[in-house]
Amino acid sequence: MPTSVTARTCRSSAVILGFSIWAMLMPDFAQTTMKSIVDWIATNLGWYYVLTVTVVIAFVLWVALSKEGSVRLGPDHSRPQYNLFTWVAMLFAAGVGIDMLFYSVTGPITQFLQPVNADPESAAAAQDAVVWTMFHYGIAGWSMYSLLGMAMGYFAYRWGMPLSIRAVLYPLLGKRVRGATGDVIDIFALVGTVFGVATSMGIGVVLLNVGFSELFGLPQGLALQIALVLVAVVMTIAACTSGVDKGIRLVSELNLWSCAAMMLYILITGKTAFLLNALVENIGRFIFTLPERTLSTFAYVDDGSAWMGAWTLFFWAFWLAWGPFVGLFLARISRGRTLREFVIAAITAPVLCDFIIVSIFGNSALSEVFSGNSDFAQQAIDSPEQGWYALLDMFPGSTFLIGLATLSGLLFYLTSANSGAMVMSNFSSTIPNPEEDGAKWLRIFWAVVTAVLTIAMLVAGGVTTMEYATLIFALPVTVIAYLVMASFSKVLRMERAEREGRTRKRRTTAAHGGRTPEKTWRQRLATLRSYPSKKSVDRFVNEVVEPALEAVAAEFRELDYTVELTQQTGPESGITEFTLIVDMDEQRNFHYQVAAVEHNVPSFGARNAPRGDDVYYRIEVFTQTGSEGYDLMGLSGQQIIDDVLDRYENHLSFLAYSHEHSYQSVVTPPTPPATDSVPAVPESPDDVEEVEPEPADDPR
Repeated sequence: MPTSVTARTCRSSAVILGFSIWAMLMPDFAQTTMKSIVDWIATNLGWYYVLTVTVVIAFVLWVALSKEGSVRLGPDHSRPQYNLFTWVAMLFAAGVGIDMLFYSVTGPITQFLQPVNADPESAAAAQDAVVWTMFHYGIAGWSMYSLLGMAMGYFAYRWGMPLSIRAVLYPLLGKRVRGATGDVIDIFALVGTVFGVATSMGIGVVLLNVGFSELFGLPQGLALQIALVLVAVVMTIAACTSGVDKGIRLVSELNLWSCAAMMLYILITGKTAFLLNALVENIGRFIFTLPERTLSTFAYVDDGSAWMGAWTLFFWAFWLAWGPFVGLFLARISRGRTLREFVIAAITAPVLCDFIIVSIFGNSALSEVFSGNSDFAQQAIDSPEQGWYALLDMFPGSTFLIGLATLSGLLFYLTSANSGAMVMSNFSSTIPNPEEDGAKWLRIFWAVVTAVLTIAMLVAGGVTTMEYATLIFALPVTVIAYLVMASFSKVLRMERAEREGRTRKRRTTAAHGGRTPEKTWRQRLATLRSYPSKKSVDRFVNEVVEPALEAVAAEFRELDYTVELTQQTGPESGITEFTLIVDMDEQRNFHYQVAAVEHNVPSFGARNAPRGDDVYYRIEVFTQTGSEGYDLMGLSGQQIIDDVLDRYENHLSFLAYSHEHSYQSVVTPPTPPATDSVPAVPESPDDVEEVEPEPADDPR
């Protein structure tokens, strides 16, 4: 499906290229100016970054632990595409970059020799040295990824909207997400993402520069670093033009194995007992000090704001900038997962992998410092990339280890650059279907823009300048994070109202001694032994379902309701489907769709299936949230009419519960959830409360 490239592409790239030109033409002035801005932010807004990350962590944990945690990223009947192991592996690959290798040595050594809240080289400093780096690569970043990922996934797969930041704010902004307001939001997210990816690329080329120098004797300096940036652009072009995107995914898996091999090699050839003991203690200390570290601003420490700006605030800004990038990828691979599964997996499995990497590298480096190697310690602080390779050079078979480490770093670098360009093309396009990506030429364009920005920051001062730029340009993303939480809270309240409305209906029915008409015991037994063919299901739909729905629609019209009854041929089954929509004025419309769903005939039921058929069909009911999970096949017309009215009563109970609990308006999805065709955000009235759903395409 074609994509629409809007003016936000030009505006975003203009901001980035303007900054790049300024940084390259006036590097000293650019670095001085950004340092002044960062110092001001660290002194005056450090508390705001800390508070924002704390609120995000609390919010995603609340979502996971609440009853709404059972809501799926998709219709109620959707199920995950990937098994648990593959999914967790992809989570890890999405959120780990080459920057972790860069900071895994310099971070712990700096916190040991220059601690913020302990005496240098003391036991207390040693205990906290690795834990601080684990903290910076821990739950905070993955909570930001979880927030944006689950929000984008929810609106894309449950509401049938584009996979974008602006779509997430639909409940707050209504049709304004299609206009200038939505453009501003996407521009902020896009610019933050570009700076985050550029920072990771810049750190990567600085680190890889040393690796290639160690292996091949190539000169270290800006020329080779720029060449490595251009390699990333060439790889992105190759991925777009030669159809090797699947190969890139295989490279990502290879990266995980090479990283694991490197960790295992260091663990075996290094001080194994010390490294394992330290890992266990580091994790324990991280867990028990997490609340204190999360809210620490070091207001009572001299130069506390300077330390915060160089470490915690930079990392929080980095995760905020990467949030839309990684969040979109996580959403793409998590359709069918519950919110609880999504959050718990994201803040545990990848974080544990991060801890292992940081602990093994960090404690190996600290062990060398403990033995009195002060030259190595100073090198790791002054030139982190040199310090990282200096550590590898101390192990037996160092040439092999350096080669493996450089390969791992190169794969981290190339996959981040390629996937980053893909995400940027998505954010700068209007793509109706969340399963599709932006145009290939646009991916190449953003790869070039990111490369220009990376080179500009390398010219202006290297890694330090990148850290400054990330902290500055991530500031608007904090506002987006609060808007996303407000918007997502609103729709989760609607999910709660939907659930409570159904519960109330069941209680009311039981109190009056009634129940929804069901199949007789003979109908039930016949259904259990029946695996209907396509022909028999099509006949049932046309001879029983259609007259029943027409009778209901006619009666609603007699009562002055606005009713729409439509039919279409199922895109997969080829069987006629019917959709009944009852207009509820300014509230969420009542939606009842009957559609055939194909299933495989179980081996124990093959004898009752039509000869030669290995599939059968169920006639399922779909409402706004997906399949209700039962089969209409074999019911009488009167029983189907009773079922429509039962679902309608559920809907009225949902609306009543919403109003009783001060939900003055019921947020209405612009379309029912879909899988085959997902429409773009439609035109809607000024207020989201007045939005009416489009005619149903396929709520499955």
